[in-house]
This record gives sequence, structure tokens and C-alpha cells, in this order.
Amino acid sequence: MRVPDTALPSRPAGVPPKRHWLAWTIVVLVCAALSLPLLHHARRPGGLPPGMPGAGGGIPVTVAQVHTAPMDVYLDALGTVTPLQTVDVYSQVTGRVLAVAYREGELVRKGQLLVTLDAGPTQAQLDQAQGSLVRDRALLEQARVNLQRYQEARQQNAIAEQTVSDQQSLVRQYEGTVQNDQGSVQYYRAELAYYQIHAPITGRVGLRLVDAGNTVFSGTTTTLATLTQLDPMTVVFSVAEDHIPKIQRQLAARAGLRVDLYDRTQTRQIATGRLLTLDNQVDTTTGTVKLRAQFSNAQNQLFPNQFVNARLQVDTLRDARIVPTVAVQYNGQQAFVYRVKTDGTVALQNIQVVNANQDDTAVEGLELGDSVVTGNFDRLQDGSRVMVPAARTAGRTAPAGPAQ
Repeated sequence: MRVPDTALPSRPAGVPPKRHWLAWTIVVLVCAALSLPLLHHARRPGGLPPGMPGAGGGIPVTVAQVHTAPMDVYLDALGTVTPLQTVDVYSQVTGRVLAVAYREGELVRKGQLLVTLDAGPTQAQLDQAQGSLVRDRALLEQARVNLQRYQEARQQNAIAEQTVSDQQSLVRQYEGTVQNDQGSVQYYRAELAYYQIHAPITGRVGLRLVDAGNTVFSGTTTTLATLTQLDPMTVVFSVAEDHIPKIQRQLAARAGLRVDLYDRTQTRQIATGRLLTLDNQVDTTTGTVKLRAQFSNAQNQLFPNQFVNARLQVDTLRDARIVPTVAVQYNGQQAFVYRVKTDGTVALQNIQVVNANQDDTAVEGLELGDSVVTGNFDRLQDGSRVMVPAARTAGRTAPAGPAQ
């Protein structure tokens, strides 16, 4: 049975449906949750969180003070590790290889046996030369005895003068023959020594280049072994010709300039040595001059033909004004820093870089004690207000604005 409409309770005018009340409740809760952080920061001094537009603290940065310190001046160059001595061992005689006495890659001492060749034919020739020497010496001795007899007989007019003269010539002939035999013996003895090949220097031997049973020939380019001196080791690198006068002055004043070697990534120092000398002419194709430095290599940290980064110390700046390298920014070729003023703002200050390394930079254009920004440059510009949280201060603490 249908109930008349007049039987249902009527809703007062202006009362929203139940689902509208639920939507309004959710909106109110969301707004309250979003306003809690703002209310929390509103209780802090300065009102808004640091770094927000209108915040009293400004942009958080790290700073460092300009200070004075001595600073070494270096020239950076790419160098090549070059041994003082590298010897290719060849055979000076022809013969069959009997034995190879070295192991690949081992360190051999000067005079150590490397290769033995078959010396049979030369030994036979030496024996033959020694036999001829004995025979000719006997003939010479007999000729000298006969000469003495002839001279005594001549004094008694028992023989003719011609006989004495002929005997004197025969003695001189045998003397020449004996001298020739002595030369032959010395030659074959010297050649016999070549059949045992010894190391001419102390160094590391390379890979094996010949095996037993092979025949080597004199006068060919067949290498029997390659020796490389490892300690001490030198590095050859090039610098621009403009630096030659400064290097020469420093070499004349000191025993040797310091040279540091770094690996390919310039993060690990390999060795420290001294500059030996520079070349006697400039390479006209590159406008550079070659330099050689020597290093101790007892731990074999330097390997022949290895590429390294060389840093040559050519001078030392006294009382240089130092700032962290990270503080120096560049606008094209112009270097600048953000100098912190006493009112808590920063000013863009152009500077001149005198010398720089990975950590510090010597500059001109700043006063001792000035504070410069060392981090968080993204939002900085000339006149920006900054703040320096104590935990973020880099290097020496420097005031960067009003006390927080």
C-alpha cells in the first residue's frame, strides 16, 4: 500500500544531506594536517623555515676565511717511465744454442750467465793457434842460438859477414811469426768467451726469445734477451718552453727540484724524486722541452713505458692568500668568489688566481680574514642573504650575518 507523502518526516530547509557532512569533515581534517608544520615553524625565531622566501635566516651555506700560508707552485705534465738502461743482447759469434740459463721475468745480476753456445769449432781453432805458437817459438829460439854462434865465429873470421846478416834476418822473421801466433791465440780466446753470454747490467730480463737447439748467427738482429734496469728509474716529461728560464734558475740554486708522480686518475701518489736535467733543445713542433727526473724504485711501483702524471715543483709562494679551491667560481675566463659581508649578505667579488691545486688556491683581490662561500651556490646571487649553520661551517669559522 502506498504511503502518502504527507506521512514522511520533512527535512528542515538548508540542512545538507548526510554525505555532504562527510565530505566537509574530510576537508577540514586535511587542512588541519597541512597546517601543523607551518604552526610548528611559526613558533621558531624568524617565523619561516630557513631557505624559504622571506625566511629570516637566509640561504644556508658553508664558508671559509682567507688566510696566509706558504704554497708550492707546480707544473703538471704527462710523463713516461723510462729506464736508465735497456740492453738488447745479441750474439757476436755463430753457433748452436746449448742452454738458456735465465727464467722469464727474473731479476738477473751483472755478469750472470744467460745463454751458452756451442764453442767446439772455435776451441779447435784455439788449440791449433796455440800449437803453431809453440812450434814457432822453438824455431825462434834455435835461430837466436845459431845467430850467437855465427857472431862468435865472425869475430874469429871463421865465416863470412853475409852468413851473420842472413841469420839475423831469419831471427826477425821468426819473431814476427811468433807475434802473429800470439795474436791468433788471443783472438780465439776472446771469441771463445762470446760463446757464454753474460748479463751486461743488473735488471729484469724479458720473455724468452731463443730456445736450446736453435742456431744464432753473428751480425744479425736476432735478440737473445732484453734487460731493463729497474732501480733507480727515470721519468721523461715535457713542459712549455716558457718555463725554461724559471727551471734553470731553480736548478742552479738547488741540488734538484722535487717531482711527484701520480697515477692516471691523479688520486694516488706513486713516488717522489728529483729532477736530473732538461734536454738541450726545444721541440719546434710542440714548443716544449723534455725533462728527466729520477726516482727510487725498490718496490717496483714504476714500470717501464708506464704513463704517469708528473708534478714539478718550480717555486714556493711565501705568505700567499689562500682560499679553498671549491670557493672559486668562473664566469668564462673571469674567476670570482662570493664574499660574505657583515650584514649577512654576499657580494660577487672578482679575483685573480695566482696558483691552484686540488685543495687550495692562492688568489689576489681579497683581504686577510674575508669570509667566502664554499658550498650551496645554486641559489646564490649578488646580494643574497645567507646563514651559516654551525655544523656546516667549512675551515675556519666566520660570521656570515646576524646572530641566529
